Amino acid sequence: MEKLELDADPKRARILEGAMKVFLAYGFDRTTMDDIARAAEVSRPALYLQFKNKTEIYRALVAVICGRMVATWSTELPSDAVFADRVTRSFDASFIAMKREVEESPHGAELMDLGNRLAGDIIEECRGKISGLLAGAIAREADIKGTDLSRRGLSAQHMADIMLDALDGLKMRRGDNDCQAATVKTLIAMVEQAIRP
Repeated sequence: MEKLELDADPKRARILEGAMKVFLAYGFDRTTMDDIARAAEVSRPALYLQFKNKTEIYRALVAVICGRMVATWSTELPSDAVFADRVTRSFDASFIAMKREVEESPHGAELMDLGNRLAGDIIEECRGKISGLLAGAIAREADIKGTDLSRRGLSAQHMADIMLDALDGLKMRRGDNDCQAATVKTLIAMVEQAIRP
């Protein structure tokens, strides 16, 4: 997993990096605060000064990962590249790449399944931000093409939400990430078709 650089405090970032390694290696349930302290090369007291338990650490990891995802979408979507390329890069760099990286671990599925239970509020907030960014990109593309989505019974926000709902469904599938990436491209092609003049 690449460095978790969105946390400004270097000690917290080191703890989160260590925690990610041991969560992926041992799973959430089997990981102890001692394991995290060792992996982060900090003392137990120093660890407890930053985080009160491993659930708080997990939530912080989810927040950092979500922050990176939102940053990716914020950077990719406003570029001058072709619409489908911008959206594909955003999906690939955030959802698909992250899922592939986590699932390569023997405990990746467990960690992903914990998301809604331990950090559902963080994930929902992240999803809302990404949905808003995607809806904005769809609306801008429709304006550029001179397409009135409302006359077609569509809205950019609804289209963005459907794309993310479909992605949530894709995340339930274990296995072939390439198939999931192809499905994302199909979703993007459907949106392009809907906004075509």
